[in-house]
Amino acid sequence: MNREIVLDTETTGLSPAMGDRLVEIGCVELINHIPSGRHYHVYINPQRAMPEEAFRVHGLSDEFLADKPLFKAVAQDFRDFLGDARLIIHNAPFDMGFLNAELERAGQRPLSNDVIDTVMLARDKHPGARVSLDALCKHYGIDNSRRTLHGALLDSEILAEVYLELIGGKQVSLALIAEVTVSGADAIATRTIAPRRPVALPSRLSQGEIAAHAALVATLGADSVWAQYAPETGVAAE
Repeated sequence: MNREIVLDTETTGLSPAMGDRLVEIGCVELINHIPSGRHYHVYINPQRAMPEEAFRVHGLSDEFLADKPLFKAVAQDFRDFLGDARLIIHNAPFDMGFLNAELERAGQRPLSNDVIDTVMLARDKHPGARVSLDALCKHYGIDNSRRTLHGALLDSEILAEVYLELIGGKQVSLALIAEVTVSGADAIATRTIAPRRPVALPSRLSQGEIAAHAALVATLGADSVWAQYAPETGVAAE
């Protein structure tokens, strides 16, 4: 089973080193590149005022976040949801920097999951093109009309669709159907199947025509190629 977590965050600003904090985490689970229906979503009280610039991006106000849990209170649930899954993140250094800064404040070790940065993936696949989430949605025809403001869970859901396109789109799902691995007690023994012999079709010849043909073949000798076939079927005789 290939388990991946598409992840996004919202913050109070651009730099955890300058005191900016997480305010939202959204995650979508993929199993073999297909959304499983499981997700993780939480709003977080950043314990600081929300700058106007950040509020314009995600719309999360001080009043809305005032009664939300602190990161320390949700840190373990968040880690438990991630497990050892590979993380799919758009501009991964940004989100990972904030997540690890919050984990450090909470007295926890940093994340060690494998990470795929879809910004780098998109740059490799589309050199010179714009690789923002909105630009990639436009390129792949993905509906992002709900994205009037940034939101961690919504952006994760959209990124999951973008990621699937970046790694091959619907061809990935089709390949998964065809790819079956068996081993040990679950393995099925292989067997050789002999070629099927041709099936005789109903004769289109009258009995008189068959008799005339047999008489003609008899004059050609036993080594004649025609002597190897039954005139009523055209199938080689045993």
